[in-house]
Amino acid sequence: MYYKYVVSYRKYIPIDFDDVIGQKQITETLKKAVERNMLSQSFLFCGPRGVGKTTCAKILARKVNHFSYEEKNSMFNILELDAASNNSVDDIRQIINQLNFIPQYGKYKVYIIDEVHMLSNSAFNAFLKILEDPPSHVIFILATTEKNKILSTIISRCQVYDFNRISVNDIKEYLINICKKENIEYEEDALLLISENSYGSLRDALSIFDRLILYSNNRLLRTIVYNKLGILDLEYCLKMTDFMIKKNIYKVLLLFDEIIEKGVDINLFITSLSKHFRNLLISRNIRSNKLLSFSEKIRKKYLIQSKKIDKKVIIKALNICNNTEKTYKQNQDIRLAVEIALINLSS
Repeated sequence: MYYKYVVSYRKYIPIDFDDVIGQKQITETLKKAVERNMLSQSFLFCGPRGVGKTTCAKILARKVNHFSYEEKNSMFNILELDAASNNSVDDIRQIINQLNFIPQYGKYKVYIIDEVHMLSNSAFNAFLKILEDPPSHVIFILATTEKNKILSTIISRCQVYDFNRISVNDIKEYLINICKKENIEYEEDALLLISENSYGSLRDALSIFDRLILYSNNRLLRTIVYNKLGILDLEYCLKMTDFMIKKNIYKVLLLFDEIIEKGVDINLFITSLSKHFRNLLISRNIRSNKLLSFSEKIRKKYLIQSKKIDKKVIIKALNICNNTEKTYKQNQDIRLAVEIALINLSS
């Protein structure tokens, strides 16, 4: 029997505003605008990739026309344009030529223009004329990852919504729900690692998630995630910090060599170590401890080690790591630059 594989991003795409995570303030406002029929004719959705801009645009386009997710007629009312590959003035003129045609189904013809900042200057100027006086049956939803590249005259004619990066905890909870639905064995700390390394993008998190599931045969364990993402395992961080506390420079350097041999990305090493010292600092205070999204087992490990090291030393370590991150890529020998940082940390 033929089985069609569907990536998680497509399979679990939100179909209603209530399904969108991490953007509640925006989705609630859009819901009220639809309910009260107080709609702008032009919207601008700004924010990083993978945070729900295009998803919300499609949901809004269906809602204003009272279409369900499955309704086939929506394809005649919702027209999408990717400005990354359709950015000429001719592409905009093609839209202009279609504007006067009243939609056969629903009330509005909705144009979703993704990566709108990539339109050429002439295309922007042509588009500005449309926005000044659009037909009453037309709504434009523009999406961009680079708001600073949009002409102020365009921005002033749009209702602007700034999408935030999605929190690590929100992404983690979303992945937990998928694991439960798909009967995937998981460790919460493994999903936390995926969430942290997606940098606020749900799409990136789901892409990493799918890749690891295929590799690990439906078992998401912390060790697997560390290994496959090429990031520094917590156990190595704890061990290295213990050597640093004892000022054992040679063991620190030998452990660093072992870590590199294991395939950890040297560019991510100092970043991982910085996060470790940050977590140690947070662990020292009961109130700030809530900022750690780890399991109780991991929290205890941080708490035990944080008691072995003075707060001033942790702050100095953070400064060394921060300065190294700023400058080490300028060195011809990156490994040597990192080793010098480790020597300073051990001193």
